[in-house]
Amino acid sequence: MADAVIPRSRAWAREERRRRLGPLSALTHIALLVWTVLVVVPIVWTFLASVKSEDEIFGDAWSLPASLRFDNWARAWEQAHIGQYMINSIVVVAFGTFGTMLFGSMAAYVLARYRFRGNRAIYLLFVSGLAFPVYLALTPLFFVVQNMGTVPLIGRFIGLNTHGGLVLVYIAYSLPFTVFFLAAFFRTLPGAVAEAAFVDGASHARVFFRIMLPMAKPGIVSVTIFNVLGQWNQYQLPLVLLTSDRDKWVLTQGIADISTAAGYDADWSALFAALSMAILPMMIVYTLFQSQIQKGLTAGALK
Repeated sequence: MADAVIPRSRAWAREERRRRLGPLSALTHIALLVWTVLVVVPIVWTFLASVKSEDEIFGDAWSLPASLRFDNWARAWEQAHIGQYMINSIVVVAFGTFGTMLFGSMAAYVLARYRFRGNRAIYLLFVSGLAFPVYLALTPLFFVVQNMGTVPLIGRFIGLNTHGGLVLVYIAYSLPFTVFFLAAFFRTLPGAVAEAAFVDGASHARVFFRIMLPMAKPGIVSVTIFNVLGQWNQYQLPLVLLTSDRDKWVLTQGIADISTAAGYDADWSALFAALSMAILPMMIVYTLFQSQIQKGLTAGALK
């Protein structure tokens, strides 16, 4: 009986929403359908082109390949060094995301849960970074990272043409959104649990790492995925900060290099294979954590 009531209740709720929205419901579905086509079609075409010959790519673009040419993937992986570039991207994004979430969550927690002079000003400084295009800072950023390379002992690890310098810039680039999102999320968490922990003698750091951070897991997971996607697809910053040593290039630079070479060598099959390699990990990550992302985006509103 209960099983029969639940589907009817859901159907009634859907019909009620459609009735309230009226024509807007149909327009919403049309807009979502158009958006889905605009997103899915280029991805499908890219994967399809990655296993075609160049004649098939420039012939009938939407025809199925006569045979699956996985040698395009092998050529991109080995001859174009996409494998090395992907490893570099994984290392840089892993450390960049870890640093972003560590410092961003601590800053957001303090700004959200503690009241002190200058709290609002510091928060607004973080948020103002969202309105500042990184392209405007490329020239001064280049010289800042260059000067960091002159610091004794650690300069060789955080200067130009180092993954350490790129990681630091990724962290700074990602902090504004991270602090903005997590500060709003931390404000929704109940303070009674933290107060009880303080009464029991827990330190501020222990309360944050052992109590508040696990409670903020939905928001943490959501922001982490967004930072991974943003840093994985970043091109302009590596282009400026990793210039001389090709062995340290990240994936976006390697794909751009194939694209440039394709203008002369016409190796378009390897280019689409490299693009597919770059797209596939992010599709897997988003598919695995889709439910967590949705929970994180709605948890704050529901609280």
